[in-house]
Amino acid sequence: MEILSSEFLSALITIIFIDLILAGDNALLIGLVAKNLPKSQQKSVIFWGTFCAILVRIVLTLVAVKLLQYDGLLLVGGILLLYISYKLLLTEEDHNVKPSKKNFWGAIGTILLADILMGVDNIIAVAGAAHGSTLLVIIGLIVSIPIVVWGSAFVTKLMEKFPIIIVFGSALLTWTASKMIVKDSYVAPFFTSQEAIYKFEIIIVLVVMIIGLSVKFLLKRKEVAPN
Repeated sequence: MEILSSEFLSALITIIFIDLILAGDNALLIGLVAKNLPKSQQKSVIFWGTFCAILVRIVLTLVAVKLLQYDGLLLVGGILLLYISYKLLLTEEDHNVKPSKKNFWGAIGTILLADILMGVDNIIAVAGAAHGSTLLVIIGLIVSIPIVVWGSAFVTKLMEKFPIIIVFGSALLTWTASKMIVKDSYVAPFFTSQEAIYKFEIIIVLVVMIIGLSVKFLLKRKEVAPN
């Protein structure tokens, strides 16, 4: 994949958007942890916590990119990402993570542990969207994570005001998952033309969107129904 090609730029935009959709809670967590510390340490914890989180996320995502090159794992990762896309439509993530120590390094440790636990969906999605490109992973995470960290409040309010962003994000994740599935060595032989691939991707996106939105509608209707 050539740098600055349409394919490269498209994948980069996809990675950045995935991070904006899935990494908001991680940014809020950093602020929550810093809040429990003396004001003199808060800025340092936010800076170093963010820096370490980006570094760890890059390493784990690069590992995931390499693993997805093995036969069968693209299929597994794609199916898992379909489930993540479906869950994104239904619920908002709620993480109650509290620091075990009210000191600088305890806070950093809490941020790193929580970021790893909360970032599994993000890692899988970004690794799939990167198409095996290490450069795409690094650029995408370096650009998007700081935006999420320092603009998390704005991103959260934007998604609350315009829920369609979540739907679009879920559709994007589903499309990424479908592209992972058709590229797996066990699945690829069943798709003999680009037209067949496009049809499969469109069907998968439509099926996940219809099922997810239908279930969400039924759940909301159940919540407001009188007992």
